[in-house]
Amino acid sequence: MREWEQEEPLIIERGKGPYLIDTEGNRYLDGTSSIWVNLHGHRHPTLDRAIKRQLDKVAHSTLFGLSNPPAIQLARALIRIAPKGLARVFYSDNGSTAVEVALKMAVQYWQQRSPEAGPKHSFLHLKLAYHGDTIGAVSVGNIELFHSRFKSLLFHAVEADPPYCYRCPLSLTYPSCRMACLDPIEQILKEHHRTLAGFIIEPLVQAAAGMLTSPPGYLKRIRELCTKYNVLLIADEVATGFGRTGKMFACQHEQVTPDLMAISKGLTGGYMPLAATLTTDEIYQAFLGKYEDFKTFFHGHSYTGNPLSCAVALANLEVFKKDKTLVRLQPKIKTMARLLQPLWQLPHVGDIRQRGFIAAIELVEDKKTRKPYPLETRMGHRVTQEARRHGLLLRPLGHIIVLLPPLSTDALTLARMVATVHRAIATVTGTSSLTPA
Repeated sequence: MREWEQEEPLIIERGKGPYLIDTEGNRYLDGTSSIWVNLHGHRHPTLDRAIKRQLDKVAHSTLFGLSNPPAIQLARALIRIAPKGLARVFYSDNGSTAVEVALKMAVQYWQQRSPEAGPKHSFLHLKLAYHGDTIGAVSVGNIELFHSRFKSLLFHAVEADPPYCYRCPLSLTYPSCRMACLDPIEQILKEHHRTLAGFIIEPLVQAAAGMLTSPPGYLKRIRELCTKYNVLLIADEVATGFGRTGKMFACQHEQVTPDLMAISKGLTGGYMPLAATLTTDEIYQAFLGKYEDFKTFFHGHSYTGNPLSCAVALANLEVFKKDKTLVRLQPKIKTMARLLQPLWQLPHVGDIRQRGFIAAIELVEDKKTRKPYPLETRMGHRVTQEARRHGLLLRPLGHIIVLLPPLSTDALTLARMVATVHRAIATVTGTSSLTPA
């Protein structure tokens, strides 16, 4: 915080398309989609109109004992586009709370539906996982820098190594490893399934861990293992949902339907806070009963199902359909892959990971040994500061540079973003400043 106070912060006043504009009139490309939320660019006319129309009706009314048309319409729309079998929607207000809902719902489900299955009150998660900053979400997370100070507040959870192929915990190489990292996970499920209510996972991409991408078939095998050992699969699609991986939801790449799915971030196109937890009819049925059974899911938020948020979320889905966003995204994904190739030549780029329109460049002190930079060098921060000087806003994950543009970014703008990243890395690491054409 002391260093933050000493650095002059940007004060963003306006936005348009892929640009953010500060109070001094300087324009910056939004290289992280305003932290992974903006999809169609800033000031999109369809989204702007949706909020203005809803303001002429009502800004907010509670969902406690009531409902509103945008919330109803959005729930129906989400079910239509979600992995097959997800049929119920529970609203909240951000990714962390969507995860909290899923965790609590899983525990209560087992108590009310299948108590004979065992005292299922714990969870399995991957190391380096990040599922939010509320206490339940932190309990199933594993980023020491973020979470270590709060361990006394957390509930116990079981953890397993992630598929971090660049730094494989088993010292193996993909694909000859045959995804051996799944074997310890199956062993954990075999030993602990009677106490595990669920296995929570970020499908295909562990985002805050450094955009760690799982190999093809990994997620599908996790689904099979959860089914085999009677453990609910919870998909945290907060970061991966709404087109980021090239499909509407990451689970759809491997035709996986989780038992619960948390969504937020891109749900409103980057306009308003809103989240939802989707689940199956099987789980929903466990919460039905007579009044005196008290099977209700006692969880709620003041702004649950906010009409403004739901209205703009509906408009967001309308833009996906009208603009054929996912179809038009496919060539951009290939362009991003091509543009990233020259960065492999930089001596301090250890790994480049891409899944859909998400890219991460891992910087290392020694490329041959994969030795990371010491934390105090703040290499990632320095690179993003250099990029900012050239009109590109980024935010690093340690020494990992993340590029996650709005889905609407065109090829020329994308090329400028990647060229700026290339130049910034070269300048800060003291290597060749040549950038790709």
